[in-house]
Amino acid sequence: MSTTLDLVGTIKKELKAAQMTYADLAAAMGMAESSVKRMLAKGDMSLSRVDEICRALKIDFAELARRVADAQPLLKEMSAEQERAVVADKKLLLVAICVLSQWTLEQMTASYRLSEADCVKYLVQLDRIGIIELRPLNRYRLKLAKTFRWRPHGPVMNYFREHALLDYFAGGFDGSGEGLMLVHGSVSRALAPVFLERLQRVAQDFAQQHQTDQKLAQKDREGYTLVLAMRSWEFEAFSRLRR
Repeated sequence: MSTTLDLVGTIKKELKAAQMTYADLAAAMGMAESSVKRMLAKGDMSLSRVDEICRALKIDFAELARRVADAQPLLKEMSAEQERAVVADKKLLLVAICVLSQWTLEQMTASYRLSEADCVKYLVQLDRIGIIELRPLNRYRLKLAKTFRWRPHGPVMNYFREHALLDYFAGGFDGSGEGLMLVHGSVSRALAPVFLERLQRVAQDFAQQHQTDQKLAQKDREGYTLVLAMRSWEFEAFSRLRR
């Protein structure tokens, strides 16, 4: 949720970007420089004052509001309540996965049996949940960080464990660009986090490449699901044989 402090912070950034001083802003608004400093320090300003600031900065209010929203910290993880809301409706979960992949509404309706009205309804719900910020013309901004992950034991991961995990690993992993590796070994406890960090970088590289390749034609892209995992684990059948 944006606050007055966020608004003031954004205004200060815009002033710096425009190379405007408080004195410049005061002159444009017909105010004393001391009054402008006090107004921004307290964050106490009317909407008409905000409009005057926008005119001085040569941006409209909608653009300023968008920049305030863009400055909000992105979610690295959702609450359990947010995740429960996502998995409560399987079509909503589908649209959530689509927006995580930055699909447009047109791509969703072309690929799945979802009407435009359905997609808009689910985008509105995702906006309320906090996953996206819905914008005009049914465009949206993801409010999730690049390092975002579902809660390890949360509703979404539990759903996939129950309904999707066996289906995923039932594949042959022998197609173009596919592979499955199972590596077991004992390494230093101090080094284990280093390997996990490398896996996280691979995941971020995959996500970044996905973003880059959105400019390619659909025929030149293929959907892939990357699963990366690392844990201290032993197959239960082996554990039963331990002395």
